Amino acid sequence: MTHIVRRALLSVSDKAGVVDLARRLAAAGIELVSTGGTCRALREAGLAVREVAELTGFPEIMDGRVKTLHPLIHGGLLGRRGVDDAVMAAHGIGAFDLLVLNLYPFEATVARPDCTLDEAVEQIDIGGPAMLRAAAKNFRHLAVLTDPGQYAAALGQIEASGGVGDADRFALAVAAFNHVANYDAAISDYLSAIRPDGTRAAFPDQANGRHVKVMDLRYGENPHQQAAFYRDLRPAPGTLATFRQLQGKELSYNNLADADAAWEAVRGFQAPACVIVKHANPCGVALGAGPAEAYERAYACDSTSAFGGIIAFNRPLDAAAAEAIVGRQFAEVIIAPAVGADALAVTAGKPNIRVLEIPPGDGRNTHEVKRIGSGLLIQTADTHVLARGDLKVVTRRAPTPAELDDLMFAWEVARYVKSNAIVYAAGQRTLGVGAGQMSRVDSARIAALKAAEAGFELAGAVMASDAFFPFRDGLDAAAERGIAAVIQPGGSMRDAEVIAAADAHGMAMVFTGVRHFRH
Repeated sequence: MTHIVRRALLSVSDKAGVVDLARRLAAAGIELVSTGGTCRALREAGLAVREVAELTGFPEIMDGRVKTLHPLIHGGLLGRRGVDDAVMAAHGIGAFDLLVLNLYPFEATVARPDCTLDEAVEQIDIGGPAMLRAAAKNFRHLAVLTDPGQYAAALGQIEASGGVGDADRFALAVAAFNHVANYDAAISDYLSAIRPDGTRAAFPDQANGRHVKVMDLRYGENPHQQAAFYRDLRPAPGTLATFRQLQGKELSYNNLADADAAWEAVRGFQAPACVIVKHANPCGVALGAGPAEAYERAYACDSTSAFGGIIAFNRPLDAAAAEAIVGRQFAEVIIAPAVGADALAVTAGKPNIRVLEIPPGDGRNTHEVKRIGSGLLIQTADTHVLARGDLKVVTRRAPTPAELDDLMFAWEVARYVKSNAIVYAAGQRTLGVGAGQMSRVDSARIAALKAAEAGFELAGAVMASDAFFPFRDGLDAAAERGIAAVIQPGGSMRDAEVIAAADAHGMAMVFTGVRHFRH
């Protein structure tokens, strides 16, 4: 059923598109009522509009803090047709059929580095949320628009049929409640992080997650589990949440979890790179002159694990790279910042491969969240970037320039490998990766086994460890395999013993002073 729109109330902070909206509403014979700044904008555009203060007979007061909190406004929003007609008539309350409203720009205000508490408080809307809740509650009798992106569809219905249909009014009401909920959560997040001395804490006393469902997924970690993907209300540019799926079947929980690991890892390299992830860990990482060469080198690192993996590039996917992939292996997902039409034509031959395009951007998630029991673990994201100047050479022999390049490469890979992490590398490619073991020595053994299976010689290669070596046995084992240089955080009570082992074997070793545990 369509509810005819005869009277509209407009009150917006974001005035994008509101003049055109009001002009078309007026052309459809709809009476316009508005507040302060919105009213002025509409009158300046030559539209006939009645100001709320004229309607209520009470002026805006307290610098606009009080203007819509009045029975003639809320009665017009909450009145039920056929139920409240008599009381509305007795008190001279005219019904509203459409509310167009968005709230004060609180988040934009507090995002400014110089924002003061007083400025933030002034952007806490009072009348706006009350009107939105009233209109949304009364969705059977009026429509509510909270975003300029909703104007076109609503106008199309109004101009075609005189009103907005039942299903759409309900959907708009849900959007309005979400708008208010997100607004209140932003205020809570900001204010509950204010310390008594006026500074802001890294973590508020109450955490209000604000996420929007992007899609239902094929299943969770296992087929008997259900799953859905939610993104941040305002996702950071360049993160996985901004992807567009260009090809392939529905995504699963594991697809996206592994895709995020691959994408975050490949973004860390400046030169053309390819990262292949299997079960949350990089199994092959390499740099190359272009995507195709980077892929060939990454695939060779562990071709067995690469089967059914997630393949990510930090350069546009071209036909050469696409042909190399589909001609050699099954891949669950291919990710790139752009996908050429020629590459997409190649992957189309394998329609089950999911191809994701993520627009370039340097945004990063500021926090990481993990669910435990009936609570959350929240930490700041591990965004530390190691500079060469941060390295401390602790052995008699310093690494050669080539070794230093490989050490920096291996360290960047290690930060994305599950702990305990060991990475062997040479020539800007991984030779073997050991991940997720209870013992660091076991990770080193597995990494060596992977290198041997791929036919790589470890003599002269480098080793990265995501955390310090508690004993010298890790260095002794590395020396037996011919490892020439090591990068690790340092910080063990037995550092001197570990350094002595490196010196005894003629190895170069550098400390980073920071670890990268990844659980």
